[in-house]
Amino acid sequence: MRKSLLMFLFAIMTVSVATSCREEKSAGEKMEEGIEDVGDGIEDGAEEVEDAVEDATDDN
Repeated sequence: MRKSLLMFLFAIMTVSVATSCREEKSAGEKMEEGIEDVGDGIEDGAEEVEDAVEDATDDN
């Protein structure tokens, strides 16, 4: 019983230490990441349109 209690306490302490060491992002960093994601999405969409146009011109 005592060993299981110690193992349980050790597990809780390990989890609490691991979560307290996380780095928090600032609002500016979150905005920058979101803007980059939107830019990546726009690039992907533009590439898809370019491929569709090339496919359409190849068919003619």
